[in-house]
Amino acid sequence: MTESKIRQGQRTLLLRLIDEAFDKTAWHGTNLTGSVRRVSATQAVWRPQPGRRNIAEIVLHCAYWKYAVCRRITGAKRGTFPLKGSNWFDVPENLTDAQWKSHVKLLVDMHRSLRGAVATAAWAKIAAGPGGSANGPASHIHGAAMHDLYHAGQIQTLKALQKRR
Repeated sequence: MTESKIRQGQRTLLLRLIDEAFDKTAWHGTNLTGSVRRVSATQAVWRPQPGRRNIAEIVLHCAYWKYAVCRRITGAKRGTFPLKGSNWFDVPENLTDAQWKSHVKLLVDMHRSLRGAVATAAWAKIAAGPGGSANGPASHIHGAAMHDLYHAGQIQTLKALQKRR
């Protein structure tokens, strides 16, 4: 097998990982998109206890980290995320349906940007970390998939807790 075919196989695997964790059917169960499907704005801002995260905050957090990984691949400037801040974002308790839909759209848009970067970037930009370390963009892409699944599970738990309430 040629090195080119090996690299293409690795790229295909990375794309499959981020897609299954985000919106493609997989054996593991609900992905991130499935976890927010049919969630209302009211459900999105519900907290199990004061000071705990809600679904809307988790969605924006996931969108941000997709942006951050994409930026590491493309070299885009910091500070270009559509919302002010980083990592965790405050969400008003009176979130409207339109605002909630815009948060979910932002998540989808950031996934599309990340997927596009993974699909088209030169392999050297994906594989190598700083100084040739193994902790480069490929590792971050894999981590982004795991991050989506972790938070999909959190969202599923929050929805189950809401039903019991």
